[in-house]
Amino acid sequence: MNAPSPFPSALRELARTQQAFLAYAATHVQTLDLTLPQFDIILSLGNTDGMTFKMLGEKTIITKGTLTGIINRLEDKGLVQRAASKTDGRSQIVRLTAAGSVLYERAFPEHLVFIDHIFNEYSPEDITTLEAALLRLRRAVMAARGDGGGKSADAVDGRRALIKNICKRHRKESPVRGF
Repeated sequence: MNAPSPFPSALRELARTQQAFLAYAATHVQTLDLTLPQFDIILSLGNTDGMTFKMLGEKTIITKGTLTGIINRLEDKGLVQRAASKTDGRSQIVRLTAAGSVLYERAFPEHLVFIDHIFNEYSPEDITTLEAALLRLRRAVMAARGDGGGKSADAVDGRRALIKNICKRHRKESPVRGF
């Protein structure tokens, strides 16, 4: 009998870490009267001449439908404005207003200091190792999805089947319900 795969516990810890990080980051962002997605837009637009909705969606990983509502609320707060693209009549450019730029200039350094507290116990080498491991995992996920790595659809489907089998096997052998 094969030993259970260690990846489900690592995956669970990755999800818990993301949730904890977002909750921690939100405590600072809420003091700015913003949501995390709104703050993500402010950070993405800071020090730029603006971006199209498509560029913002790619940079922030916010879907187009959600992005429109977020931009609307930031406009209502006077932090961003839309302008017609000079090069593409179908596109709009979203940019920070003067108030949005002031917020960015103040909040971005504050947020970096706030987030830096998480990493006080990490050496630069620890952070480099963590970043490399996360990058490797992201690339593996992208390759499995067919987003890169040159894998054919058959290889992706085969990999999905393998992962499903590992999860099923682990669920049967794990004393923890749900895994």
